[in-house]
Amino acid sequence: QVQLVESGGGLVQAGGSLRLSCAASGRAFSSAAMGWFRQAPGKEREFVAAISWSGGRTYYADSVVGRFTISRDNAKNTVYLQMNSLKPEDTAVYYCAAAFSPGARWSPPILRSGYDYWGQGTQVTVSS
Repeated sequence: QVQLVESGGGLVQAGGSLRLSCAASGRAFSSAAMGWFRQAPGKEREFVAAISWSGGRTYYADSVVGRFTISRDNAKNTVYLQMNSLKPEDTAVYYCAAAFSPGARWSPPILRSGYDYWGQGTQVTVSS
């Protein structure tokens, strides 16, 4: 079992920044690919960013390229999402997720189905 706890969400004005954190406990964090997803009211949960077990490979949704950065610190069992130049359309609940399949370690999934464990989410609200 893996427990994932997100933090760092909040209310910010458009153009501002937030850094989300996801602390993991349980199964070996360093063996997992990690991802961030978000879900806005009335919409499906969508992919935001993903990172391989070593941090050497990252993927981003087109909508956040150049504004968001995913990173991880395996010594602290934590993955981060630095969000800059925030827009009102970034408003959503943000979830982190962990993927333990052998293939996921090297090529982090961008589909929800590729992840085994999910956090409870943290709300991000961007005002205009």
